Amino acid sequence: MTDTIEPAALERLRDAGWTLEEGGKAITRSFRFADFVEAFGWMTRVAIHAEKLNHHPEWSNVYRTVEVRLTTHDAGGLTERDRKLAEAMDQLAG
Repeated sequence: MTDTIEPAALERLRDAGWTLEEGGKAITRSFRFADFVEAFGWMTRVAIHAEKLNHHPEWSNVYRTVEVRLTTHDAGGLTERDRKLAEAMDQLAG
């Protein structure tokens, strides 16, 4: 079994607003919230999921916008861990 993301799963991520970058080695997405408190609260909820997955995002927050980049550094690209965290982020964002 491979840990790489299946093409159909990548397509679902694209449909949800994720962008494939770096020749397929990372996915990115921008999340916008009503205000800073909502954005920070979402980041806190995501952090709990990230810890459970032992997979942590590269992200930055400016006021109500959170920019996210996901990749699995030790695998040199995207893996199922990225898909799972991306889907959790989407679900938590509503």
